[in-house]
Order: sequence, then structure tokens, then C-alpha cells
Amino acid sequence: MTVGPTPSVHVRAMITWLAIFPMVAVGMTLMAPFSTTWPPVLRALVLTAVVVPSAVYLVVPRLLAAHHRIIHRTTGRKRLDQSHPACRARSIAPSRELASNVE
Repeated sequence: MTVGPTPSVHVRAMITWLAIFPMVAVGMTLMAPFSTTWPPVLRALVLTAVVVPSAVYLVVPRLLAAHHRIIHRTTGRKRLDQSHPACRARSIAPSRELASNVE
């Protein structure tokens, strides 16, 4: 998996929602025929016991990787690196940084 700048909390929230909402909708539909007599808390327990680990370990990491690929493809690596503070800090040579502190 590609490691890069972490997306903002808003992007991560949207990606998490994009992963969980369809899984919950499909899970509720698939569980409906055999869980109609179950108490609502038991239905929620079973559904979340499947959806949350699946989203956390499988779906969200893949969506984050896809987001990373899309961002790098559409904005260009050079432009993105210059706009991200952590990447800008890495591109400054230590000798220049020391020289500017001496002056």
C-alpha cells in the first residue's frame, strides 16, 4: 500500500461513510429474511460485528489507496508535493536552512 500525506479528517470521514453505508444497506437487506423476529439490538450487534471489521481492515484501506492514486494522477506529484507542508520541509536542504539561520 502507498504511504503518503494523510488526507484531511473530512476526506477520511467521507471515505469511511462511503465504505460503511453500502455495507450496512446490503447487510440489512440480506439479514431481513431471517432476522425479523430478532430484537433490534441483536440485529445491530450482528450487522456491526461484520460491517465494522470488514470496513476497517478491507474496504477503507482500499478506498484510501484509490483516493491517493486519484489525487496524485489529477494534481500531479510535483504540484502536490510543493503544496503539502511536510513535503516542502523535506525539500529544503539542511545547508540552506543552516545558512539562513546564521545570517
